[in-house]
Amino acid sequence: MGQLRPGDTVRFERLSQAEAERLEAAQDAAIAGLPPSPACGGGVGGEGELPAQPVLHRTPLTENPVEVVYRRAGDKYLLVEYGPLALDLNLRFRVHALMTRLEADAIPGILDLTPGIRSMQVHYDSRVLPLTKLMDLLLAVERQLPAIEDMEVPTRIVHLPLSWDDAATKLAIEKYMQSVRKDAPWCPSNIEFIRRINDLDSIDEVKRIVFEASYLVMGLGDVYLGAPVATPVDPRHRLVTTKYNPARTWTPENAVGIGGAYMCVYGMEGPGGYQFVGRTLQMWNRWRQTKEFTDGKPWLLRFFDQIRFYPVSAEALLKIREDFPLGRYPLRIEETTFRLADYNRFLAENTDSIAAFKTRQQAAFDAERERWKAAGQAEFATDANVAEAAIDSELDLPEHGRAISSHVAGNIWKLAVAEGDRVRAGDALVIVESMKMEFSVPAPCDGTVYKLFCREGGQVAAGQDLLVLVAE
Repeated sequence: MGQLRPGDTVRFERLSQAEAERLEAAQDAAIAGLPPSPACGGGVGGEGELPAQPVLHRTPLTENPVEVVYRRAGDKYLLVEYGPLALDLNLRFRVHALMTRLEADAIPGILDLTPGIRSMQVHYDSRVLPLTKLMDLLLAVERQLPAIEDMEVPTRIVHLPLSWDDAATKLAIEKYMQSVRKDAPWCPSNIEFIRRINDLDSIDEVKRIVFEASYLVMGLGDVYLGAPVATPVDPRHRLVTTKYNPARTWTPENAVGIGGAYMCVYGMEGPGGYQFVGRTLQMWNRWRQTKEFTDGKPWLLRFFDQIRFYPVSAEALLKIREDFPLGRYPLRIEETTFRLADYNRFLAENTDSIAAFKTRQQAAFDAERERWKAAGQAEFATDANVAEAAIDSELDLPEHGRAISSHVAGNIWKLAVAEGDRVRAGDALVIVESMKMEFSVPAPCDGTVYKLFCREGGQVAAGQDLLVLVAE
């Protein structure tokens, strides 16, 4: 990949599994002896071999309690998928049963197991465990898995402070409206959008549900650094939303948001798309080990933890965020057990109420999407032709004048200077948002801003002149 440069074209071609393993073996041999080897550099596909197919095997419902699909993911990974594309805790327990069995067997060649909501990715070393043997092993293990109906797992109820509609999340929304999309249906209030799309009577009703819900952690690392992907145990607490389109370029660290039917706590600053409800404390401890960060791990939560929020003010949260990484803010954590049989019994006892809630919610969701279509908000042109906005005329530069251009295409988030301002070398002149990141355009020398060619919120093309600086 280091041989590529801007403007180059890349085309991927499918290999057979056997050819991939041959090329890898040749590469290992070349590295071991360091002689030049044409086998490592070149052709794809062995003579007479068919390209690799993505689906390796399907186990139908007639042969298993749940359908299973095994998909290749390159020559080092394999994805196991259970059941239909639906939010079902029973499928997550099936994934957990497979993961714990493989971990207990400690099979040589399996490097890592990454569980998802209804899937698990297997990272394996094909030198030690060829794909054919791995598939034989996985199929045999699947046949031997016990019924999950009576499964139970340790669970911790972790009580976390939440600053409702926090000032940092409001700032993120303001920045989004300024430089990305002013007319987004979820602006200027994500919480009002959540209320509307779920057909709730008031924002207080949104708040009540968020603070009453018990969010079951089904995955970790959703958006960096141990960030949980969690869903309420009670389906009547599952508020649904769309995600930002286009995504935000900035999200405050530990913002709490809802996307689809899932809740996430952002592990660090960065881009994002979940609808904000507030902000909480750190999911990741960069600096030290405290009693909340156990077993030498820098991440706070575990699979099957249950998160329950309690309200704090924005000012109180700032103090909590200062103290918590230092071990000066203890969390209330309750150890208990989550039993799948009890959960399924709860669902059965509340079938009518859950169905009524979901029907009303779906109707509101569909009505919201129809309003977007009527208002012309259903589609957003993310591939706007920014080149049309570029200045392509010859610049008449003053003496010692230098044209300062943008090195990326994007939107002008902030103008740090005005015409007539004096700047020092290295000062930020313009901040451009591009590809979910912020790029600062610095002054190359001391000087005075002579003329501006851009405005906040406007689009720019790569290479477009932003301003003229007269050097001192």
